[in-house]
Amino acid sequence: MHSQLADNLNDIRQRIGNAAIRAGRDPAEVKLIAVSKTHPVETLRGAIAAGASIFGENKVQEGEEKILNIGRKNAEWHLIGHLQSNKARKAVQLFDVIQSVDSVELAERLERICIEVGRDELTVFVQVDLAGEETKSGVPESDLPELIEYLTTCKCLRFDGLMVLPPFFDEAESTRPYFKRLRAIRDEVLPGGELSMGMSHDFEIAIEEGATVVRVGTSIFGRRV
Repeated sequence: MHSQLADNLNDIRQRIGNAAIRAGRDPAEVKLIAVSKTHPVETLRGAIAAGASIFGENKVQEGEEKILNIGRKNAEWHLIGHLQSNKARKAVQLFDVIQSVDSVELAERLERICIEVGRDELTVFVQVDLAGEETKSGVPESDLPELIEYLTTCKCLRFDGLMVLPPFFDEAESTRPYFKRLRAIRDEVLPGGELSMGMSHDFEIAIEEGATVVRVGTSIFGRRV
């Protein structure tokens, strides 16, 4: 398993590098998040041994087990799935970065909890809904200014970037307009901020369009278990 994970990670890094070079970018600008949802602690340990250092989890409860077993010092932990308000306190205590802030209400809750538990800084990304899919979370583009205005007033939350989860297309090229749009929004509201976009089937296109963070699961770990 360790050998296969190492091979997969090397392949992904090579593809990241090639995509960055095609776009005239430095491959070092692109951060790889290994999306570890549904995979057990033992698999994550193998991934760390193979060189992975950042993991993305969809659910707070599942992430908690892994973070407590592996530790905060041995990896960086990102929450990339929808965060329910009743899980916010636990998320603040566990994760290094929350990528799925999608409302003023959630941001207010996270800020209040940070103050209550004595967390001086929590990095957050805003998840933007560019497609209006009912099954996916994200702040509509029309509501984005209000959320960003609030985040700029926060004492503890550090607004560091934007995230998007575009519709799935059989033809990965069809995701390009969503990545272009998110980059344009980022350039307007947070110049130089992070852009979390692109997954196993479309991360190379995302990098060509400016992604600084890609979230890759299947191509590293194989099909979900």
